[in-house]
Amino acid sequence: MTHQTTATGAADDTASAATASPHTERSPGLVARSIVEGVGAFLIVLAGLGATMLATETALQPPLVFGFAVLAAMIAFGFASGGHFNPAITIGSAVAGRTAWTSVAPYVAAQVLGAVAAAGLLWLVLSANAQLSGIREFFGSASNGFDEHSPARFPLASAFLLETVATALLVAVFLGAGSARARRDLAPFAVGLTYAGLLSFLLPVTNGALNPVRATASALFAESWALQQLWLFWAAPIVGALIAGLVYRSVDAWHPAGRLPDRTDGAPSDAGDPAPAAVDEPHGTRDAGAVPAHGDAASFFEASATEASDTGAARDDGPGTSGTRS
Repeated sequence: MTHQTTATGAADDTASAATASPHTERSPGLVARSIVEGVGAFLIVLAGLGATMLATETALQPPLVFGFAVLAAMIAFGFASGGHFNPAITIGSAVAGRTAWTSVAPYVAAQVLGAVAAAGLLWLVLSANAQLSGIREFFGSASNGFDEHSPARFPLASAFLLETVATALLVAVFLGAGSARARRDLAPFAVGLTYAGLLSFLLPVTNGALNPVRATASALFAESWALQQLWLFWAAPIVGALIAGLVYRSVDAWHPAGRLPDRTDGAPSDAGDPAPAAVDEPHGTRDAGAVPAHGDAASFFEASATEASDTGAARDDGPGTSGTRS
């Protein structure tokens, strides 16, 4: 009789907890995620280009402004889209199996539109000032270039090599900081600080790109040479992204326990990986304790809260752990 009462009370408590705490939530759709990517790119380019063209000697240096803008955008919008705001990161994440390829084109298109809109706003503001002339020269000073348009006159080969390596490192930090084994809540800080640091040494070489839409935004409003040299600042970051993505795909293949089942379309990251629980749930709902299925970096904001809520759960620190609950 006592056992029956205890079981009934436990069942009532479970039902009450389920009623008090919703277990499902709707993931943002592709259109919403793409819009968020555009807004984040708008913020980063507006702050970064504005600082590059208009900052005084006492203001923050442009690399720091870019880094802080990336940090702020990832914290503010990363929960919805994954916090890419850079075609190189989007492509690298797709190659690594962290983002669905169906999301790549909408993300990149939104990032380009957001960046160009930010540059257009700066153009309007500068043009409205009657004391300023040569607005194209302003944008030319913030544009990326090589040879005679490199601040320190570095040749094409040097510019391509450094932009490729630096972008590969940036994408690698993004993928590493968003992995299941990392402190994913700290990922925005890792990516933002890495972006600022890499830009600092790239300034005399190419004026610091690392992001094709940042290069595109300034080139569209600068002199003709900026558009003629723009190809390098798409080609080099994409090559770097492919390198980093392939490296992390190999790492994830060897360590499946560290994978994030976070493909944007809810599909498994690899053919051999099980699909996340969200795939079979109707109307895009998912279990509140599951890894988010919408964007790779989104999960690092929820990791700490999810782990803290699993009272008594053993953390899976490697392929050999059991993951049993006490």
